[in-house]
Amino acid sequence: MIFYTGIHHTAFATRDIQLTTRFWRDLLGMPLVYCYGQPGYRQYFFHIQGGGHISFFEWSEVTKIPLKRHGEPVSGPFGFDHVSIGVHSLNALWELMAKLDGAGFPVSDVVDHGCFFSIYSFDPNGIAVEFTWSRPDLNLSRHPVMVDEQSARLCQVSEPMEQQWPDPIPILAEERVVVDGEGKEHFTNLPPWTELLDSENR
Repeated sequence: MIFYTGIHHTAFATRDIQLTTRFWRDLLGMPLVYCYGQPGYRQYFFHIQGGGHISFFEWSEVTKIPLKRHGEPVSGPFGFDHVSIGVHSLNALWELMAKLDGAGFPVSDVVDHGCFFSIYSFDPNGIAVEFTWSRPDLNLSRHPVMVDEQSARLCQVSEPMEQQWPDPIPILAEERVVVDGEGKEHFTNLPPWTELLDSENR
């Protein structure tokens, strides 16, 4: 069974990596932990406590996303609506509200969704951002809440259902390949991936 450890990173685009860095690192306080680039292409990673990252490609021809309320329906091709970032306390939402408002970014009141509380804002690129505090007295992993009246049958089961897809054909050890990707040249002192695999298999 595969165990998911959280979202490693989300990748967005910006035309202005300096302003984006000022927002995510200097205003919100997320450390810039990895950045690399070359003419016409850069990528920056901002760390979220708990293991996740927000990343940005800088592309010179990108334009700002038109502002749209979080969750507001649209028509036509569309994939991304907003990113929600967890915070450690309810008070942190008002602290963030003050930071965002003071810096001139639109920000909502604190909204009570029952199982969590949120504020809503936008980064300098128009990316819709939600900040969320989850109630500590609820555990949706242990006690899911399923109330979709339009698709009651789909919502009857929380855990993955078996035999919904063909059985996977395992990738044999001799067929496993890793190819070099962008950024690898910055980490030449690390052991090869074969050693990492050996330690997993011990």
